[in-house]
Amino acid sequence: MRIGHGYDAHRFCEPSDNRPLVLGGVHIPHDRGLLAHSDGDALIHALCDAILGALALGDIGRHFPDTDAAYKNADSAILLERVVSLMTDRGWSIANADMTILAQAPKMAPHILAMRTRLAQLLTVDVDAVNVKASTTEGMGFVGRGEGLETYAVVLLGR
Repeated sequence: MRIGHGYDAHRFCEPSDNRPLVLGGVHIPHDRGLLAHSDGDALIHALCDAILGALALGDIGRHFPDTDAAYKNADSAILLERVVSLMTDRGWSIANADMTILAQAPKMAPHILAMRTRLAQLLTVDVDAVNVKASTTEGMGFVGRGEGLETYAVVLLGR
């Protein structure tokens, strides 16, 4: 068995950028998306880092660098599918994944089941092996000021 931990944070774009907010492969209604080279799905990015960490294969930036135009506005679900392929090619599978979103707004609770369902599909596991939870920072820090959000992911892999 192996464990991996991932983290990601992105700042919000300006509302005039008309960028959608995507987390866990799900479009979340909000007036601002996340500033990023790809689609900015910070939850999937943290999950990719957790899997890559458990595999001792570096991080998402090593595999999908933001200096590569091929990943400009890339769908992070595709990046996760590639990471899952790296994992399965090495004989590993997800035992479970646990993720946390820290955001002052928008409220994540109405979207948690959709995120769990989409991530389970991408990981090719049952939805009961995927947990997503959310919290605020009680107004503290960049998250509390509504400047952006951060995400954490932990995975357990088994052979």
